[in-house]
Amino acid sequence: MTSSTMEIMNRGMRCLRNQLGTVEAEQFISIVIREQFDYTKWHQTAFDDMSFEELSQAAVEYGETHPFKGKKAKII
Repeated sequence: MTSSTMEIMNRGMRCLRNQLGTVEAEQFISIVIREQFDYTKWHQTAFDDMSFEELSQAAVEYGETHPFKGKKAKII
């Protein structure tokens, strides 16, 4: 099932508002636009200073405190 652009934008904004609150979600969007933020470039280097063990432990801790509650995607 493919989501439309509007559905993705709505879900993304809902996530931002839920995690940051309305004001900080709007600030985040403004920063991304103003700074011409390149998420892909950032993501490629975001964890360079972490060992595999540190990254794995951080992922486990995050998963325990932020359990996935969304709809499960069916992989065909």
